[in-house]
Amino acid sequence: MSIAANIIRFAIKITPNSLIVWIANHVMKGIAELTQFNFDLDARKVYVQSRLYGEDFTIDVVLEDFAVFNDGESYRFILHSARSDRPWLQNILAKFVGKAWKIPALPGFAKPLELMAEVFAARPPVLEAIVHDSSAE
Repeated sequence: MSIAANIIRFAIKITPNSLIVWIANHVMKGIAELTQFNFDLDARKVYVQSRLYGEDFTIDVVLEDFAVFNDGESYRFILHSARSDRPWLQNILAKFVGKAWKIPALPGFAKPLELMAEVFAARPPVLEAIVHDSSAE
């Protein structure tokens, strides 16, 4: 992994969730309020709890096992698991799960996409099995 990718991974890990919540709430003011957020880069898991503006109850969303990769022609994003506590949102998320979505190639963004693919690279299944077996011992 390149030095730049390692620096980005480190920055993601040390960024406080409270800072992300504060920025998101500033940007989404009048639309939604982010009440909880957790991003575990190593486990590839994102948990978001949000309340839509004017609503009383929160909505939970969990995204798991995602990656960015290059298929030889373009960069793609894939999400292997997504769930929500709202049936309508669960149905929307089901439309995205398991599909490799093409990331549009924008002029001047080739290097950032390459770096993003390195930071969020898909984990080889063989390595995942070894990690899983060694943690069970």
